[in-house]
Amino acid sequence: MDFIHSSGVQITHYLQENYQGSQGWFLFISFAADLRNTFFILFPIWFHLCEAVGVELIWVAVIGDWLNLVFKWILFGQRPYWWVHETGYYGNTSTPVIQQFPVTCENGPGSPSGHAMGSAGVYYVMVMALLSTPCRRRRSPFQQCLRGALWVSFWGVQVSVSLSRIFLAAHFPHQVIMGVVSGMAVAETFRHIPSIYNASLRRYLGTTLFLFSFTLGFYLLLKALGVDLLWSVEKAKRWCDRPEWVHIDTTPFAGLLRNLGILFGLGLALNSQMYLESCKGKMGQQLPFRLSCIAASLIVLHLFDSFKPPTKVELLFYVLSFCKSATVPVAAAGLIPYCVARLIRRQEEKVL
Repeated sequence: MDFIHSSGVQITHYLQENYQGSQGWFLFISFAADLRNTFFILFPIWFHLCEAVGVELIWVAVIGDWLNLVFKWILFGQRPYWWVHETGYYGNTSTPVIQQFPVTCENGPGSPSGHAMGSAGVYYVMVMALLSTPCRRRRSPFQQCLRGALWVSFWGVQVSVSLSRIFLAAHFPHQVIMGVVSGMAVAETFRHIPSIYNASLRRYLGTTLFLFSFTLGFYLLLKALGVDLLWSVEKAKRWCDRPEWVHIDTTPFAGLLRNLGILFGLGLALNSQMYLESCKGKMGQQLPFRLSCIAASLIVLHLFDSFKPPTKVELLFYVLSFCKSATVPVAAAGLIPYCVARLIRRQEEKVL
């Protein structure tokens, strides 16, 4: 593994030395690949254009990120920005100098890459949705070109995300490759689980509790055996160039509760009366209504995302993060469509 890690550090050093002018692009790609953008941007758009795709995006993103956490706890993957300081691999030779950035110092273990895994899963869902249109059976030259363009775009995104994470010294190359493969596997698996599209609130609640209980139980079991699964947090604090770059929202349990809140909130939304009266009503079939819901959701969620839970009390931060995340799908799939539907009905009544 030392040879693999040293090769990864050399690649990071090469990218930082020769592509320093692309730093802004790499930072943007890393930001865009964050799962937060799936929940706050991609989900409301896809949900109101094609509800099944929106639901699948949430399941793939949440379960994929949960599996990513479990894999990280099992594999104990290093990250370049701390490994290069602790390894004895270089001996008396000079250690490569790699630069850190505000998004470099994530707290969790490094293998597999969460950004690469999440990006691969989410974009795989969207590509397969676009390829599954009714005209897919018509093998016209245009259809073949469109199919090729979608896959080229997909792999272009994955390569960009992978290079971004390597450039930022957050991951080694083998970790981003594992992430891409794992993300695609999760997305392909959920294509064969149709039950997620009509799951009851009880199933959403049961899944949320199972994922949380399994993760907490796994953590406590290994801790009782003397294995500290939060070992990476101390390394991040020790080797990050600036203390303010170490954020609590990148800790393993912060990500877990954020994602579980999203899943539980989706269950609340899809089983609410607001959803039934708006999205499932006659108005839900009208394109102007859907477009209005998308625009309103993007604006409201953008404003809502500006609220940052206080970080001084860790337990309070976790609870508020869960509640904040649960509010996102409730607003996008329930409350906002309900308000838009009532507003449109009032305008129609005034016209009559």
